[in-house]
Amino acid sequence: MSTNHTGTGMAAPLNGGRVAGYAGLLVLGALTGVAGALVQGDWFPGGLVLALLGAAALFYGGRITTGTGVGVAAPALGWLIAVILLTATRPEGDFVFGAGVGSYVFLLGGMVAAVICATLRPPAWPASGSARPGK
Repeated sequence: MSTNHTGTGMAAPLNGGRVAGYAGLLVLGALTGVAGALVQGDWFPGGLVLALLGAAALFYGGRITTGTGVGVAAPALGWLIAVILLTATRPEGDFVFGAGVGSYVFLLGGMVAAVICATLRPPAWPASGSARPGK
């Protein structure tokens, strides 16, 4: 007796494609964190809004494409690692983030966006072949 265990979401079997996808989301999260750190201080307040929208879009996009919470966690982890590394001071005393309110809004806003995207349910797609939802 053979049983086929093909799950969806978190129950789906782990394969090379899924691991590569999550690794790609991790790298995209780090790149988004670096870009957001640079933009949010230069073009205040528009840069701050742009940086937060970019991070939130990446987190939610990871949720939609993978259908799992890991799709949010991977880019959020990359974003957080990049932002934490950029907040550390260098031996010369230089750092990327200033002491203004925009830096704190970017740090807290990005974390809040990750939590919100992780708790959202992915949208229900209509069945294939149906022109109208619910039919």
